[in-house]
Amino acid sequence: MKTEADMFDYVIVGAGAAGCVLAHRLASEGQHSVCLLEAGPPDKSLVLQVPAGVYKASTSTKFAWQFKTEPSAGTAGRPIPMPQGRTLGGSTSINGMNYNRGCPADFDGWAQLGNRGWRYADVLPYFRRSERRIGTLDPVYRGTAGPLTITDTDWWHPVCDAFILGVRNLGLPLNADYNAASQLGVGYYQRYINKGWRISASRAFLRPVMGRKNLDIRTRAQATKLLLEHGRAIGVSYVAGPGEAAYSVLARREVILAAGAINTPKLMQISGIGPAALLKDRGIEVAHHLPGVGANLQDHYMIHLVQRVKGSETINGHGLALIREGTKWLLGRPNLLAISPSLVYAFASSRDLGSAPDIQLDLALGNYSSPGSGRLPVIKLGFYQLRPNSSGFVLARSADPFQAPAIQPNYLDDEADQRVAVTGIRTLRRMLNTSELQPYNDGEELPGPSATDDASCLAFAREAGLTAYHVSGTCRMGPSADPQTVVDDELRVHGLDGLRVVDASIMPFVPSANTSAAVFMIAEKAADMILGRQSLPAQELRKSEVKRPVALVGVELAE
Repeated sequence: MKTEADMFDYVIVGAGAAGCVLAHRLASEGQHSVCLLEAGPPDKSLVLQVPAGVYKASTSTKFAWQFKTEPSAGTAGRPIPMPQGRTLGGSTSINGMNYNRGCPADFDGWAQLGNRGWRYADVLPYFRRSERRIGTLDPVYRGTAGPLTITDTDWWHPVCDAFILGVRNLGLPLNADYNAASQLGVGYYQRYINKGWRISASRAFLRPVMGRKNLDIRTRAQATKLLLEHGRAIGVSYVAGPGEAAYSVLARREVILAAGAINTPKLMQISGIGPAALLKDRGIEVAHHLPGVGANLQDHYMIHLVQRVKGSETINGHGLALIREGTKWLLGRPNLLAISPSLVYAFASSRDLGSAPDIQLDLALGNYSSPGSGRLPVIKLGFYQLRPNSSGFVLARSADPFQAPAIQPNYLDDEADQRVAVTGIRTLRRMLNTSELQPYNDGEELPGPSATDDASCLAFAREAGLTAYHVSGTCRMGPSADPQTVVDDELRVHGLDGLRVVDASIMPFVPSANTSAAVFMIAEKAADMILGRQSLPAQELRKSEVKRPVALVGVELAE
């Protein structure tokens, strides 16, 4: 028998980017009671607050699910580590903090699949609503009154400047704002860092409503089963850990799954919602046959080139200099502790630099993937294909909620993806060997001289590639006539009442970007749907607006 304290209007599973936005918007209304369940602990640790804590946070079993992919031919038989946030703020508390929305064609493509209200013109107002953009902006595209602070990089480095200038002279333009009219170009990243602090979803959206009496936030509360009754989701069962007592919370209106593209389909499957044959094979009673649950997994596959640096320090081997940087951090000055791991971006064509972008590049001043690999200064230039064709799945291994699921992205499974991997390596080599970067170029570390022809470049991509942490698509949005879709265009689960999915798993395909910005947008839009509000008016863009240039922001580069 449940008490009144266990009953809420809305129960949200997962306090990541989407869950924090939903809690903020639903609780701010005042008349609705909300329970937010998060499997991990609170986000009080300084490791989660200071940007430099990113590597320690992402490798922590306390603050991150330490998932791994299944081995595949595309990864040369390797499992790939795939940590996902497990604390308030979710992956926004452990990730690289770069803010990147994607391009209009991404969302127009979602709409063309039959998802009404998801064109770029429809979702742009929700991107704007979520952000507080600080810096030069075009108000057609950017917002200034939202909870999420977005700033420009305020710490620059001569090697980064030389790289940007060299790439510009190869023909790629400087871009003032890749989150506005066009992605094409190169420059310093925008990020959710402000005054030296990480601005996670928890810090931006959850903290302002934590004191509200109508919001109950429960950490160390891992959801173990969705409670279903007569075709309706009525609540969630959760525990603090293996062997701990089980508790239930009931929802008068809706249960909302915001646990991410791995844990959301897993929870649905172990609750009996998914492909019937799979569930029966795992010994799980079938409650609702829905074959698309866990299918259509997409992720960006990141391939890194590493180059040794001479004549300048990078992050590797800073040693006692970190004391100096810590002092700067305390004084609020630009410093190494308050930057994102990847400082410079580029959106480019892997073939000729003049066509529409098909890859995104990240330049880092050090090898974050192997922080103990040495003290020699290096830079790491990585890229991933913006719109991969390869896709895979997430499948529960058993009914045990504490057993990690099987995760198979099938990286480089598609031949077109393989071609982009090879052409991308060649293009990055051009960028690393410009005359502007030559004073700092001490030779290629990876892939090295053995990777010369297409076959050896592809072999390197398979042997060294990693996840970009952009897992998506496993509860795909689309019309119910498509058996591989899971939710409709209002994010309601097909065939069940009272159950919605609001996270990266609903994406029909991965956007050409880091995914957190799109998840913020999805949750903002979903909040209006849940509350029965009319959608924000679409922002129709004239062609002249789309092509209009804006002024360059960031450091001025010497010729």
